[in-house]
Formats: sequence, structure tokens, C-alpha cells
Amino acid sequence: MSRKNQTLGEFIIENQAEFQYSSGELSRLINSIRLAAKVVNHEVNKAGLVDIVGAVGETNIQGEDQQKLDVMANDTFIRTLTNRNILCGIASEENDDFISLEGQNGDNNNKYILLMDPLDGSSNIDVNVSVGTIFSIYRRVTPPGTPVTIDDFLQPGREQVAAGYIVYGTSTMIVYTTGHGVNGFTLNPAIGTFYLSHPNMQFPEMGNIYSVNEGNYVHFPEGVKKYIKYCQEEGEGRPYTSRYIGSLVSDIHRNMIKGGVYMYPKSSKATNGKLRLLYECNPMAFIAEQAGGKASDGFTRILDLKPTELHERVPFFCGSKLMVEKAESFMNND
Repeated sequence: MSRKNQTLGEFIIENQAEFQYSSGELSRLINSIRLAAKVVNHEVNKAGLVDIVGAVGETNIQGEDQQKLDVMANDTFIRTLTNRNILCGIASEENDDFISLEGQNGDNNNKYILLMDPLDGSSNIDVNVSVGTIFSIYRRVTPPGTPVTIDDFLQPGREQVAAGYIVYGTSTMIVYTTGHGVNGFTLNPAIGTFYLSHPNMQFPEMGNIYSVNEGNYVHFPEGVKKYIKYCQEEGEGRPYTSRYIGSLVSDIHRNMIKGGVYMYPKSSKATNGKLRLLYECNPMAFIAEQAGGKASDGFTRILDLKPTELHERVPFFCGSKLMVEKAESFMNND
């Protein structure tokens, strides 16, 4: 039973028995993420004071300009997680390929792999808008003692054992699930400790916020256009409020607290969608479902999709259950 004012460390210990593979590694892994989050938070919060904003002059595997903070966050998480000797592999949105990690004896006996978007929404950092980190954890499918392979990373989202995100905003929060509900922890910067501030987080079944980049409206499928118009019409609690930050972590976090739907559909500019299945959609879908919400590509449950490549993109509809279902109805009737 979670109780407010617990520290994250206390919460992990108290709830470790709920995790079916309770042998300590997952607890150490969450603790490592907590440590890396505090380092990244420190850098994000001083971004206006030092030369860490702007692009580095390189692009990542997605063809996107890498920001200096992207590189810093990526390096920080990889270094911290590698040093703790808990994982056998890491995949990052910022890296072309996955990283195979050796154990202390060079035997790769660790059980877990981690996928991450180290700094979601980093293009917003120059204008002081909230950014975040998204992470997803699986048990490896290849035999322990062998190097990880691509098969360890291309698992359906339903196989996740934990997922979470970190918001670097007005306050810094870690929100995560191990399949037993969703809990949020807020950093007290004075003492560097995360405290349970949002126990048992739940998406309201219905909300009044829709989040989509309406600048791409003319490029959207007809079903999405019709749903957006539906959101704007009078009737049954409508028109809804339009709220779009452009930072996935911030948009999902707000909608989970207030009730709403987030949409990043495919378009004539991005025929497969823009968001990455492994680094963004799967972890957010796992969190959403654990919080009573829903996530799909407009037709199929996100967690049932079988990935075919490391940087695969998919359309994404996520949020309050009834709102996602309504959006799906417009897609299916198109």
C-alpha cells in the first residue's frame, strides 16, 4: 500500500515483492535511473547559464538535429546504467544501434534490457519549456551468458516489465509502473530526494482536452480531421480545450492528471507517423493502460504491435479511454 511522503527508495523496497522476478535487480535499476535523472535535471536547470543549449551540428539516426542536451542526457544515462552492472543491453533513440553490455566477468548474465528517449522535447529547451526522459524495461529473451541480439529489443510492448518517464519542469517528477499501477514522485531539490506525491495515478475515463499539432491538419487522414472537428463542435461537454506543448512527456502527464487525449497520427508528411514505437509509444502505452487509459495506433492496441526495427515509427493515440475510443471510431468509419 503506497502512502504519500514516502521516498522513492522506501517505495521501491516496500513494493519489491509485487514484482514477479523479485531478486533486487529491478530495484537497483530504478535507483540508477533516479540517480541519472538528478544529474540531467541539474544540467537542464542551468541550461540558460552555460553553453549547453542549441544544436551540436550533427543529426541522429532519425535525421533530426541533435541538441547539446540530447547528447549530455544520453551519455549520462548510458554511463550511469553501465556503471551499475544491472543491464545486458541498452537502446537509445539517439544511437544508431543497440549497445551490448558485458557483466563484471564479461559473461552477460544480467537479465534486463532498457530502451530510452533520453531527452524528449529537447527542441523546447531553448525557450524554457518542460522536457523529459522516457524509459522502457524488458527481460531479455536470449540465453543469459550470451551477448544480446536485436531480438531482445524487438519485443511487443505487452512484454514490458517496467516503464516510466521523468518530467524536468516546474518541479521534477519520476512517474513509473512495474505493472501494478502508476505512481509519481517529486524531487525535493533542497535535499535531492524524490517523494511519493502522486500515488495511484489514473487517467479520468473522460476528459475535455485534445492534444495534437493542428498545424499539420491538412496532412492528416480524413478520420482524424473529422475527430478534430468533433472536438471543436458544441454538444456533450464540447467544444474541448486544445492544449499541445510539443513535448510528449509533458502532454501525456497533463492529460493523465486532467483528462484528455494525445494524438500524433500519420500524415502525408509522415506516412508511418513520427513517434518511435520502442522509445516513446510502448512505454507511454504501458503507463496509460496501468492508469486506466488506452493507447492505440488508431486501429490496434499499441502494446500488441510486433516491432520490426529498432527505430520504427507508428501513429499514436493515447489518453482517457473514452476519448481514444471515440477517435478510433472516426478512424474506423473513414
